[in-house]
Amino acid sequence: MVKVISEGKVINYVLSKNLQHSKNIVLRFNGVKSEGEAAKLIGRTVIWVSRKGRELRGKIVSCHGRSGAVRAIFRKGLPGEALGTSVRLAEPLIIPEG
Repeated sequence: MVKVISEGKVINYVLSKNLQHSKNIVLRFNGVKSEGEAAKLIGRTVIWVSRKGRELRGKIVSCHGRSGAVRAIFRKGLPGEALGTSVRLAEPLIIPEG
């Protein structure tokens, strides 16, 4: 069986005690439920498209926690309207299941 991972969701910005880092975003992808599966996505490019059609590109740099979330860094910070919206990988990634 083959699992296709191509779409995810913007969860939140990376936060510290006093700051919000709008270039660092926490993402969760459909079908990724463990840290090991999320580690296979590191280095991939993600694209967020605004309502006006503008594309912002980022890169997945690390895992975030143990439940399959990843951290991505975008060239420009994402606006607040991006929270809860979808992102997609630049090209579909096929991961063999098993």
